Amino acid sequence: MNDHVKFTRLDCGPYPLDIEYRWINAERTDAPIALFLHEGLGSIALWKDWPKALCDRLNCRGLVYSRPGYGRSTPRPRQEKWPVDFLHRQAQVVLPAFLDALAIDHAERARMWVVGHSDGGSIALLYASAFPEALAGAVVLAPHTFVEAMTVDAIGKARIAYETGGFRARLAPYHEDVDSAFYGWNDAWLAPAFRHWDIAATLVSIKRPLLAIQGCDDEYASMEQIDRIKAYVPHAQLAKLPHCGHSPHRDAASAVNDAIAHFVEAHRH
Repeated sequence: MNDHVKFTRLDCGPYPLDIEYRWINAERTDAPIALFLHEGLGSIALWKDWPKALCDRLNCRGLVYSRPGYGRSTPRPRQEKWPVDFLHRQAQVVLPAFLDALAIDHAERARMWVVGHSDGGSIALLYASAFPEALAGAVVLAPHTFVEAMTVDAIGKARIAYETGGFRARLAPYHEDVDSAFYGWNDAWLAPAFRHWDIAATLVSIKRPLLAIQGCDDEYASMEQIDRIKAYVPHAQLAKLPHCGHSPHRDAASAVNDAIAHFVEAHRH
C-alpha cells in the first residue's frame, strides 16, 4: 500500500501537519470516491490490500490517508495528550481540511462513500453527523459510539502487550514514530475523563445511507455499539457477522465485501 504515497500540508491547528495519502484507481476520474478512515493504531500501510480490493469491487476511486500521529504523517509531539474530543476534531476539522487540500469539491463529496474501521468508524459517524450532505453514504466497521468496560479492559491489555511483549516491534514498521501512534490512542482511551465519551445522541442528524458491521466475537466491544446506531438512525442497516472479531475486513473479508457491495449498489443513484 506504500506505492505512490504523496503528502499534503494542512494548517488547521497549533502547528502544520504533513499528511500522507494515496489514491487507488486514480485513473477512474469520473468514479465516486471511497474514503478510508483507519483504526486507532492504523495507517495507510496497515490497511494492506483491502481498500484496493473493495474499490475494484465497487468500481470506485479510493482515497486512503494516515491521520496526524500515524504512519508517515506528522507525529504527535511527545508532550501532547489528545483530549476527550480528539475524534470529533478529526471528523470536523482535520478531515474537511484534508479534503479541501486535495481540492475535493462539494459535488465530489456528495458522491463520496466514507468507510471507517474502529476509531475510524467513529470518525465516519461524526463526519456524517456534522456534514450530512457531504457524502453519499457511510460504512462503519466495529465503530465505537460509547465507552464500555470491556473496551477499556482490552485497551489496557494492549498497553501491557506493547510495553512488555512483542506488540511494539510488530507495530513499528507501520509508523514513522510508533510511540506517537500508540500512546496518542492508548492514553486518550484510558484517560478517566474519556469514560463518559458517548456520541450516540449526535447521530440523529445522519441523513445518508449507513451500514454498520460488527463481528459477534469482537474483543473490544459488544453488539450494543451498533444497536445504538440503529436506535438513533432508524434507516441504518446492520450486519452482525459470526466467527468475526474486531477487524471484520480481515476476519471475514468475503462477507464484508459482499455486504458493502450490495449496500452501495442499492443506494447508488
